[in-house]
Amino acid sequence: MFRLESNGESLVLASESWRLRIGFVAESIARVTMTGNRPFQQRASLSVVASSWYTDYWMAEDPEQFEVATDSVSLKVNKATGAIRYYDREDRLLTREPERGGKWLTPKAVYTNRFRKDGATATAQGIDGMRISAAEAERVVDRDAFEAKLEFVFAENEALFGLGSHEEGYANLRGKWRELYQHNLKAVVPYFVSTRGYGVLIDCYSFMTFHDDALGSYLWADVVDELDYYLIRGERFDEITKGYHALTGGVPLPPKWFFGYSQSKERYVNAKELADTVCEFRRRAIPLDLIILDWKSWPYEGGWGQKSLDPVRFPNPDKLTWELHGIGAKLMTSVWPTMTGDCPDRREMLERGLMLGNQATYDAFREEAQRCYWDQANRGLFSHGVDAWWCDCSEPFESDWHGAVRPEPHERVSINTGEGKRYLDPGYSNAFSLLHSRGIYEGQRGVTDQKRVVNLTRSSYAGQHRYGTTTWSGDISATWETLRRSIPEGLNFCAAGEPYWTLDIGGFFIRNDPALWFWRGDYDAGCRGLTDGSALVPDRNDTGCTDLGYWELYTRWLQYAVFLPMFRSHGTDAPREPWRFGEPGTDFYDVIVEYIRLRYRLLPYIYSVAAQVTLNSWTIMRPVAVDFPEAVRTHDLSDQFLFGPGLMVCPVTKPMYYGRNSEPITGSRKSRPVYLPSGIGWYDFWTGTCFRGGRRVEAAAPLDVIPVFVRAGTIVPMGLPMQYVDESPDAPYEIRVYRGASGAFPLYEDEGDNYNYESSRFSIVMLHWDEFDSELTIGARQGQFDGMVRSREFHIVFFSRSGRTSCDVVYNGEEIRMRPDSLPGDENAKG
Repeated sequence: MFRLESNGESLVLASESWRLRIGFVAESIARVTMTGNRPFQQRASLSVVASSWYTDYWMAEDPEQFEVATDSVSLKVNKATGAIRYYDREDRLLTREPERGGKWLTPKAVYTNRFRKDGATATAQGIDGMRISAAEAERVVDRDAFEAKLEFVFAENEALFGLGSHEEGYANLRGKWRELYQHNLKAVVPYFVSTRGYGVLIDCYSFMTFHDDALGSYLWADVVDELDYYLIRGERFDEITKGYHALTGGVPLPPKWFFGYSQSKERYVNAKELADTVCEFRRRAIPLDLIILDWKSWPYEGGWGQKSLDPVRFPNPDKLTWELHGIGAKLMTSVWPTMTGDCPDRREMLERGLMLGNQATYDAFREEAQRCYWDQANRGLFSHGVDAWWCDCSEPFESDWHGAVRPEPHERVSINTGEGKRYLDPGYSNAFSLLHSRGIYEGQRGVTDQKRVVNLTRSSYAGQHRYGTTTWSGDISATWETLRRSIPEGLNFCAAGEPYWTLDIGGFFIRNDPALWFWRGDYDAGCRGLTDGSALVPDRNDTGCTDLGYWELYTRWLQYAVFLPMFRSHGTDAPREPWRFGEPGTDFYDVIVEYIRLRYRLLPYIYSVAAQVTLNSWTIMRPVAVDFPEAVRTHDLSDQFLFGPGLMVCPVTKPMYYGRNSEPITGSRKSRPVYLPSGIGWYDFWTGTCFRGGRRVEAAAPLDVIPVFVRAGTIVPMGLPMQYVDESPDAPYEIRVYRGASGAFPLYEDEGDNYNYESSRFSIVMLHWDEFDSELTIGARQGQFDGMVRSREFHIVFFSRSGRTSCDVVYNGEEIRMRPDSLPGDENAKG
């Protein structure tokens, strides 16, 4: 039986064995903490930055329960068991715990290992990089803690999204399970959101599992010092996400060039190949903003992970970056947390005692080690003009990346979490990437505010977004099934409040290696495997995969990736530049180039949406269900998603033209089914045809078309294709207005690659369509910044059921109003 212990900044209840604290961080955010008969923890959270209590709450008590509430959310606590029911302001049930209690703590001892600095280690070169293991350690009891279990009773027709990006291809998490540990193919975020208007964040950094299956509906945590979690209430998905960001920190705005096209491969061997590739993009007039330098750019045989370029293959880094910047390209370089051999970076870390027990992975949990790591990266790379970071292998203790047969799930858990626990406190085994990212972000911010931090990382955690990170889905294989699975996994990652996600366009592994369970692409022709680590010049015979089946898969994958937060091609086995898929005038080449140019046309829309991620917690890519929570048919859509507020993207996920080994496919339908949510009209982006919602349509999908539909009431600003984002800063904009409902869109601009926006150095032009009055308002410009384009041509295109009309205006920052009904029809306007 729980009784009232205290009622101050928060409410504290106590039973014979447990203490339960209930409070609020904001009016709509409840915090629940449970521990044994001991004080609550005073430690600072690694994920949660909100630290003060919201005290404008009230408490009531009756013989059966306590109720503690604000004007937004109410918690009713069963006195007998401590089970909690969560309600909104209208006293509608959001979710509840089982009446038997729902919160369980099982005492356990936490063991850690002590390693000798001069202890023996074993070094192994794997497909996924160099791995170092310590041979011996002294196992000691560090503290007494708990296993934890938090149960829920979810409602019928309730959908859940979140928990990060994994392998299985789950969309709605109802009826599913997740194992939450860091891995090459897993990026963990211990947060989920419900279509019933709430989200749950558990503040824990150990291995966890989620179940909504025959075992029950619950989150389980391997190690907690106390059970600590938050329930966030919101009427809309964006409100819930805003609450998550209020807890875990705001989202920095990436630079504008980040949203252009990024070209990568495993790997560009030397400076000449890197620069020649960018020059070839420019020669062919194919847009490109970022060229990426993968692993092994460090001195050959000088030790793994040195954060400086090989002086033989990259003799003048300053000249290289100067040349790239001169033709409008930026450079991203791969850096690793692991250092081996006698490389200078490792020697420094060892001399200062900043390594973990394997004497090869730096201790990202220590601020001194973070600063040392950054100083090395700055000295060897950033000070020479490198623009962005690729923090590869940010789950440094993965151990199942070998063998012909994929280990069973329980074996993989044991192998991977077991290796991590050898060197990390078991209560913090999921947090390495979070702290690694913090060191990079704070290090670069300490050096300059004129370049925004861009960090591409393979792992994630709650709150990592505040350090300028984008997570990619790991080393996936080139199959249609992988493409299908990637779509819902990316949506679950972004639904978990971490807005920037991407993948390797075309899959990392193209061919099939029977000796390795993870190297299981479907296409062998023309593939070469990993690039030779000793290569000084590129292989002239490495011209690309020649299987037309792969060309089709790659083209469809790239069409989908146009609508991801980061648009990046990468992988091994074969290069991925557009000319590896034909030449001008051939189908695959032309479609690939057309869609790269489409990405650049959409940049005014994309960059404006990204600004709203920072300013108002929008989410760039999102499950359809979170915007249509009452439409049960949207809950299990796994191959459609929303890109920004108004575009619904429907990727093609099956072959229509070629199978493996370039085998032609005959008789296939060049279309795919699409569900259009009810309550609103939808326009075909390509043809302008308007459809009513609440039905399924068969959308045309020949090779040059990915079905995209635009919600009525949407306003889409578009630009002209250009070679890089700032090539023509004063180029005209096309403003598309899709009639049928009222709508608005904030057109955002700033200086592009510094942090002056944090001091309100940006502008917003509010575009508003009033369906009732049939009037478009281009609002007066709000704000200003250095280099702002003060006068721009706008080509306005109005779409309606009866066709389209258009007009041209010159916008000088003053309000403009117009009615389209008096304009002539425009038969030449194109999608």
